[in-house]
Amino acid sequence: MTELIATGRIVDLILVLVVVEAIVLIIVRRRTGYGVAPLSLCANLAAGAFLLLALRAALVNAAPLWIGASLLGALVAHLADLALRWRR
Repeated sequence: MTELIATGRIVDLILVLVVVEAIVLIIVRRRTGYGVAPLSLCANLAAGAFLLLALRAALVNAAPLWIGASLLGALVAHLADLALRWRR
């Protein structure tokens, strides 16, 4: 487990699970008509994925630029998610 964390591979595994989650939820939405709209779902999951990328960059001692870029991506995805959910 220490090796997974030290190399950042744990984040890679979690990102794979996030992609699987998105696929499953989109399939459920298409088959049943219930659930989160795909665009809103993707914006929400993208925000989390960018945060995971920032964590991975920090775990492997990447340049601060990569951490900042990942956090900026998370902010943009979060704002997109808010814009899609905002009710007038």
